[in-house]
Amino acid sequence: MSETTQKPDLIAQRYAKLEQIKQLGHPAYPHSYNFSHTLEQIDAYQNCTKEQLEAQRIEVRLCGRLVAMRGQGKAGFCNISSGSHRLQIYTRLDEVGEPNFALYQLLDIGDFMGVEGYLFRTKTNELSVHARKIDFLAKSFLPLPEKWHGLADVEIRYRQRYLDLIANLESRQVFVTRSKIIKEIRNFLDARGYVEVETPMMQAVAGGATARPFKTHHNALGIDLYLRVAPELYLKRLIVGQLERVYEINRNFRNEGISTHHNPEFTMVEFYQSYSDYRDLMDLTEELIKQLAQNVLGRIEFEFEGQTISLAKWRRYSLKEAVLNFWPPDCLPAPEMSELENGERLRALARRWNDYASLKSLETFPVNPEIPVGVLLGMLFEAVAERQLVQPTTIYDYPIELSPLSKTKASDPSLVERFELYMGGMEIANAYSELNDPEEQKRRFESQMAEREKGDEEAHPMDDDYVRALCYGMPPTAGEGIGIDRLTMLFTNSRSIRDVILFPHMRPEKRDS
Repeated sequence: MSETTQKPDLIAQRYAKLEQIKQLGHPAYPHSYNFSHTLEQIDAYQNCTKEQLEAQRIEVRLCGRLVAMRGQGKAGFCNISSGSHRLQIYTRLDEVGEPNFALYQLLDIGDFMGVEGYLFRTKTNELSVHARKIDFLAKSFLPLPEKWHGLADVEIRYRQRYLDLIANLESRQVFVTRSKIIKEIRNFLDARGYVEVETPMMQAVAGGATARPFKTHHNALGIDLYLRVAPELYLKRLIVGQLERVYEINRNFRNEGISTHHNPEFTMVEFYQSYSDYRDLMDLTEELIKQLAQNVLGRIEFEFEGQTISLAKWRRYSLKEAVLNFWPPDCLPAPEMSELENGERLRALARRWNDYASLKSLETFPVNPEIPVGVLLGMLFEAVAERQLVQPTTIYDYPIELSPLSKTKASDPSLVERFELYMGGMEIANAYSELNDPEEQKRRFESQMAEREKGDEEAHPMDDDYVRALCYGMPPTAGEGIGIDRLTMLFTNSRSIRDVILFPHMRPEKRDS
């Protein structure tokens, strides 16, 4: 049911008030308002005493949304808001005049207004504006939520983010923090000689990650295109072109499920550094995240879902070490490294985990001979260890089956030089030593295509032009992607990724017939 059918009388009253305001000579939709101060700037006068304000007679022109009204008769108080700041306004009939006071009486909570006057302190010592004139700026025909200072309905908060921002100062701060994170990432990379670039969001080959893409059609070219799942292959083309350090703050699109940690449209920063490997980026990542927290939050410790996360100390485990280290102590016998390195023993171990997990209502996964050993090992790691990685933890050396774009580990060809950063029980960053052998890259793509023919919709497609680019030579390179949505979740103690995306995707709104 829409708002207009819920409160028809109230809405009609507000439209009638707008007509009265127009009859008083005020435009219904003024083009601008020439203000002298923002409400934030008025904070500079909070330390002024009543006597100082009287002596200085500080004249102001301010504007904002009307959020509270008190008093009747020939004088009244109201509060206006900029979204983050509020200020009290005192309006008196004999000061503003009868026509202007009539306008004041026609205003509703939610309307936008301008006020001209001077600063003073009330008998209760509250900094306020003594109005000499008020102006009408916009009418709110729909009423704000009854408890406009605390909108709790998450369905409304996500679907009508504008109401959430009006009602919840905490939500506003989340998105201010998100903006600061992006700004500080840029500052960090720019200071280290990276060049910010832009790559196509519509691509002929949905490459750079093993994910199911969104598909569209380009009418003029007569070809199908895909919304990018990652900018990786284009950024590495730039490395071939000798832009030695590049980054992109990018929107990615993956036609996959939605959860508290996943949204089909998400934001990452992805960066590539020539003449480096994944261990160089491990150190860089720790430096980046610590600097972000210090500059954005003012500290390197923060609360997330009831636990204190400290960036003072970081842990590093190989993927296999993590399975052994975080194996539940009551799931006996404890596994041995040899069980993770033999296909049959690994499948037996995975079945033992599933039996334990079923009893504990934990995650289970399919176990069968068709699943490649490396894929099964990755599934076991996610089930056993991922949720326990609350403190900053770097997991490295992944099975080759999970990483078709990574360089093989010299000492063990079944593994690749890849790491992921985990915090708060979720993946935050993913990095590789990039594969720069064109023949090996072609073989990896062909292997992925074979998996696609078996029905794996997320297998990586062949990209002949990328292989051609590698044939011109790519230096040793390390690349990384960091999820800005999840990083914002951590820094703002937000439980769901939808809390940190201004307009998350949702099912169509149900309406009464």
